[in-house]
Amino acid sequence: MVTNITPDESAPWRGGFVREQVDALREQGVDVELFSFPVGSREYLPAVRAIRRLLRAERFDVVHAHYGLAGWCAALAGARPLVVTFHGTDVRHPITGFLSRRLVGRLDLVAPASRALLNPEGGRPALPARPGTTAILPTGANLDRFRPTSRAEARKRIGLARDGRYLLFPAAKSRPVKRYDRAFELARRLDAELLSGDEVDTNLMPTWMNAANAVVVTSDNEGFGLVAVEALACDVPVASTPVGIAPFLLGGLAGCHVGSFDAERWAEILRPHLTAKDPRVSGRSRAEWFSGKLMARRVLEAYRDVLERH
Repeated sequence: MVTNITPDESAPWRGGFVREQVDALREQGVDVELFSFPVGSREYLPAVRAIRRLLRAERFDVVHAHYGLAGWCAALAGARPLVVTFHGTDVRHPITGFLSRRLVGRLDLVAPASRALLNPEGGRPALPARPGTTAILPTGANLDRFRPTSRAEARKRIGLARDGRYLLFPAAKSRPVKRYDRAFELARRLDAELLSGDEVDTNLMPTWMNAANAVVVTSDNEGFGLVAVEALACDVPVASTPVGIAPFLLGGLAGCHVGSFDAERWAEILRPHLTAKDPRVSGRSRAEWFSGKLMARRVLEAYRDVLERH
């Protein structure tokens, strides 16, 4: 497994879903070696050299890269068969998106995290599909970590008011594609406090979700939309723009909403959750569709298919 979605001091939360997929695959009996290298343009050439040395020293049945540029490093190092999971930014970004789309023709399996990446979204181009060599391979949510807990206890643990009105924007404010401005406007209309992912220790994210009245996903586009799955695993209401898997995940689920952002309409839908003592939805059964363990079994089947064809 090759990735440069690697945590550091500035972003300790980065790439946790890759490591959880590694753990889930190991639980399936797969011997996985994780090669993780830092972000930054200066890191790519050393990564290619290091991967090449590793491939010469050991034998691997499959090399699986997460993120387009990590996939390029593995490809240039001579990795075969090669699977690459694309996560969204690597497809939609003006520069890296072009490189990711050029990589597709070199791969033994093209593995977008959701079907949404195979269609244009938010004015950004799609990942080309190659019939017979494309599989949707999400990483999935860790349902052992994300589960319903007492809202009062969750708020006490992280220092929030017991009777507060809280919306959780589970992303960094600085990422334009996540549209913090929309979430801010929504919270203003609802006279609610807006909590953001900037404030959250990744290990405490389940606590923050259980503490919130609702989770809001206001993004222009998403490669998958894991946070919505994690919130539903906690039975917490979610409102989302129709990005990533949100239309499929949230459609028809009472207490949740998926649709184009309209501050007035969203405020109307979320207001009952902000006045309820402990707002919850029946979301966990939906989240189970995308559990990390289930998705790991899907990845393992994809590996077997690649090996049969290779």
